[in-house]
Amino acid sequence: MPVRGERGATLRRGRTLVRSERRQEQAPMIKKEKRKLTPWVIYSRIISFWAPSILLTKLGKMPDPNMQQAWREKIALVSLIILVCAIVVYLTIFLAMTFCPESAAKTQYDVVQFNDSSQVGMIGILGGAFSTLEATWKVRLGFTPLPGQDLTPYFDVPLPDECKAESIQGLRAATQNLCEPNNGNDGCPLGDKDTAIKENNFKNEDERPIGYDWDDVHNGYFVINGYVVNLNPYLNTVGKAKDGDILDEAIFSAANSEKVDATLLFQRTSQLKDAGKCLIKRYAAGVLAKDTPGCFAVNLFNYVALAVIGGIVLTRFIMAVIFQYILSWQLVKRPPRNKVRPLSYNAAAPWTGKKPQTGGAKSTLAKGDEDELFTIMLVTCYSEGDESIRGTCDSLCRTTFSDSRKLLFIVADGIIKGSGNDRTTPDICVDLIEQEEAFTDPQPCSYLAVADGSKQHNMAKVYCGYYNIDNHRTPAMVVVKCGTPDEQSAAKPGNRGKRDSQMILMNFFSRVLFNDRMVPLDYDLFRKVHHLMGVTPDLFEIVLMVDADTKVHEDSLRLLVNCMNNDQLIMGLCGETKIANKRDSWVTAIQVFEYYISHHLSKAFESVFGGVTCLPGCFCMYRLKARKGDDWVPILTKPEICTEYSQNVVKTLHEKNLLLLGEDRFLTTLMLRNFPSRKMMFMPQATCKTLVPDEFKVLLSQRRRWINSTVHNLLELVLVRNLCGTFCLSMQFSIFLDLVGTVALPVAIVLTYILIVRACTTSYNSVTAYLPLAMLIMVLFLPGLLIMITTRKWVYVLWMFVYLLALPVWNLVLPTYAYWHFDDFSWGETRKVHGETKDTGHGDGGGTFDAGSVPLKRWEDYERKRLRSIRRKERKEADDSSSYQMPMVDDSANAGLLKNSVEDSMYYESHPGYSFMGDTASNSVEGSSGTLGNYHPQQQQQQQQQYELQSYPTMNNSMYGAEPDPYGASYADYSAQQQQQQHQDGVPYGAYDDYAYDQQAAAPPRQRPGGPRDFH
Repeated sequence: MPVRGERGATLRRGRTLVRSERRQEQAPMIKKEKRKLTPWVIYSRIISFWAPSILLTKLGKMPDPNMQQAWREKIALVSLIILVCAIVVYLTIFLAMTFCPESAAKTQYDVVQFNDSSQVGMIGILGGAFSTLEATWKVRLGFTPLPGQDLTPYFDVPLPDECKAESIQGLRAATQNLCEPNNGNDGCPLGDKDTAIKENNFKNEDERPIGYDWDDVHNGYFVINGYVVNLNPYLNTVGKAKDGDILDEAIFSAANSEKVDATLLFQRTSQLKDAGKCLIKRYAAGVLAKDTPGCFAVNLFNYVALAVIGGIVLTRFIMAVIFQYILSWQLVKRPPRNKVRPLSYNAAAPWTGKKPQTGGAKSTLAKGDEDELFTIMLVTCYSEGDESIRGTCDSLCRTTFSDSRKLLFIVADGIIKGSGNDRTTPDICVDLIEQEEAFTDPQPCSYLAVADGSKQHNMAKVYCGYYNIDNHRTPAMVVVKCGTPDEQSAAKPGNRGKRDSQMILMNFFSRVLFNDRMVPLDYDLFRKVHHLMGVTPDLFEIVLMVDADTKVHEDSLRLLVNCMNNDQLIMGLCGETKIANKRDSWVTAIQVFEYYISHHLSKAFESVFGGVTCLPGCFCMYRLKARKGDDWVPILTKPEICTEYSQNVVKTLHEKNLLLLGEDRFLTTLMLRNFPSRKMMFMPQATCKTLVPDEFKVLLSQRRRWINSTVHNLLELVLVRNLCGTFCLSMQFSIFLDLVGTVALPVAIVLTYILIVRACTTSYNSVTAYLPLAMLIMVLFLPGLLIMITTRKWVYVLWMFVYLLALPVWNLVLPTYAYWHFDDFSWGETRKVHGETKDTGHGDGGGTFDAGSVPLKRWEDYERKRLRSIRRKERKEADDSSSYQMPMVDDSANAGLLKNSVEDSMYYESHPGYSFMGDTASNSVEGSSGTLGNYHPQQQQQQQQQYELQSYPTMNNSMYGAEPDPYGASYADYSAQQQQQQHQDGVPYGAYDDYAYDQQAAAPPRQRPGGPRDFH
């Protein structure tokens, strides 16, 4: 029955989106059938029309059509990025210049208001304010001017240069004499403007303009770009519009219209734009003291943009703090007993009966606690040295997690000697473990690799034993990808990339959980996992992925598993990655704060939604399967995920950036697309340390891969409609903003410096003037506040200033370099091997793959073959012995089904010389031509003695040792009752119950065929 608290008590995933289309299945990201001409391909060819194929072949050295198409798609992507950057720049800088020029942006705080009783003695001349309080009028006008009244028509104003432009010559209003007697003012009684100002002692008021309200603009007055112009002298002089004069038509239309803002009217053609500038200089009466519609729209846009950006920044900050202080601590607590689920296994597998038996090899490992899920610790190695790999393995084995519940799984990616190493990577890895004597010389096993062409066939050796460090003796396996015999003379035999190393593990557990057909490597792994752990691989639920240069802190594994126990909806986790070599160079120094803020701000915010968009491959954890009621569902082992993640033929630039450059982010994207209702989380309490690039060329190569992979994965995630949230409060909207922010990074740094300059030069005379400054402070220094709240380590504030000084590197140099290298799919300088010149990536291959070279058979078929081999060996030994003659039976043609079914209890052999025998008098194979004879009684008696019932001590040191059981008894009493009841029923003790994890080796009268076996 379902266990209480299955969904976790902290983060609940409710249904927020109910539209039917939001529940549609996601289409595969990598499509096998591709159309030759898609809209994207057509656009890429149009945008790169200037580079014909012959030019790319001869000058670009790109003879392959796929390389040429990748280059064209790079140009197309760069063009779109330039477009996005241009839009951002326009909206930030030029939008205001277009709809609200600087003159129109003036407000009543800067002007002399028209008809304001407090402004007595003020007049307007060409829009400027002049004081007449001390004036000596040479010519009396016959009236007292209103405060701010425009007296420009009473002066003889020289023709401005703007009205002499060739484009507007012939337009009457540009050159019309305004001092004619019929202008309504009896000519120009005050004479020349400059002379009259001096003679009449008019004093300029600090170049302050005359301000008009909308109600003051009428009767021959209208507005152009925020300027108020007085066309009454011209209208009185000419009387009516001149036929064919577009400027006259515009002037009379604006003067007679109720809409006094004629800005758009003078924006229709370039000639009218020039004419508008002329009118402003010749007929200016002042400026609008209120915002024009254009200025209002610009201000509204700015307010909305600032509100959205500021809201997102503050929301991320607040939610990150809430997650750090409340939610994360609830998840990392050790789970109560009612949340500890029984072990999950494949009940339909041929190695499983009604209850799984795990009494294989006599393990010396201590029993694990009930809440310790069986965990694989995957370490992928390429060219790292002995110190790095040993440090990683030491840290994993020292974790406060029972050795009986964790398996160290090391994969060496090819026969490779790293730069500066004296041994190959496989030699370094194998020397780390104490090998089991029975498996000291493993044979290469074939498997299907993630590659193209003949490289799909690869071979690997599996070494098994124990990793000894301090008081820990951890089961360990080393998989060495050695390559086929045909590639032993190649530079890197067996090398297929990190994704292939991960797929060895993922395919293995997927085939085990579904009892699917296995490759020989899978079967070899099955044997050795069971031999080391004493349990079949289908009991494993968790995989911890760690890079070979990462050191995990002791409590990290325990904390991550606690999260998995507390919330069954969590399918992936990561901890905080800290930098171990932060003071090695300036390159490492600028990365310290970047690593910190990407975890504690970005990932912490995404964790509230349960949608962390990238679990870093250097330190992350996934569920292999999830418990659901009394059954289980595949997670990382889901066939769709394994199939799509193991795509070996990638042609387009988008696919190559997804699969070849950012495997970790692509796997996270796959999980979110396939399980949008489950959670990807970040746990700040689980920490590790890793080495980061200490040279700029290595950092440049690494960030090229990361940035390009980020862009392409965000393009996929932004299309997932089933993610948590709605509209602006949704994970999808947050991903969209991340995508825009990523591609606009090059202009972001430029705009940042422009904002800094404006903040230093702006006169702060209104509330709106402070908004850009507030936004700048919020964006730059809010992370510093997060540091003080979360870590209380002031040293990180210093690292923040180091990061800010390096902003041009992060926002300009690295993104620009990455975008121009969209078609570079190599790992570059990140991982170097001895003697290597240029890395071309793992996606290309040659030759033809022979499907028959890698057999695919079910576990039963491999087991029958092994059983027949053992029986033949037994018969041969019996023939050589005089004490007993074994009848010869040729059952090779009828190897058929094993007699026992999944409804019968199956037991594992505990000696390599014996197979699984039935509990009847004979051991037969259905459909065979004969029956095998019984084994010698003495041999059977010796075998029986090996099955002595062992008595395990009670888990007194376990936190659950004396805790009441929900069924009414303590765990120890419950186990004893089960043991007694099973003996009474004739069932050997050792079957799994709801909370019994480790089994005792009990001997049946005879063994049955069909189950897994152990090897000594």
